[in-house]
Amino acid sequence: MPLTTDEYDNGSDLAKYTDSLIATKASREPDWGTLSFQEKAGPQYKRAQIRYVGSGATGNHEADGRILPSGGFTFSNMLLPPGAEGPAHTHHDVEEAFFVLEGEVRVGIHRGPDETEYRTLGYRDMIVVPAGVTRSLKNEGDTDALFCVVIGTRKPQVPTYPEYSPLYGVTRD
Repeated sequence: MPLTTDEYDNGSDLAKYTDSLIATKASREPDWGTLSFQEKAGPQYKRAQIRYVGSGATGNHEADGRILPSGGFTFSNMLLPPGAEGPAHTHHDVEEAFFVLEGEVRVGIHRGPDETEYRTLGYRDMIVVPAGVTRSLKNEGDTDALFCVVIGTRKPQVPTYPEYSPLYGVTRD
């Protein structure tokens, strides 16, 4: 259920309403489990999601009361240890944006198995990937990389993995 203005419009306690709009860093915890199924393809796919708004396409986290409800987008941080990768995958329904907070992330834009363009993004660099474009990422540095992930819908469809992705055919079970 997305955030509403009912309490605001009806004159309810403004302090309580304001608090319901805030997700603090102190209340967040890295979730190493939501993407752990990807480690079936190799240990380099171990990474953590830190959710703020909505639960994204990676799983059902609606029972987590710390997450602010999403009305039209999701917002999380992704934590990639050195050498960690996000495999090539496609969100067919929605664009996705990445904004680097710490470290460096190499982003790949793929057009089939034989054509890829790579760019390395650092502190306060950003990329927006349109719906239907296959992308991957990797932390090639010596320190953790932390970046914001914004997906432009309340609940994205589960992404697909192309045949050339190491995650092709890997399931959650």
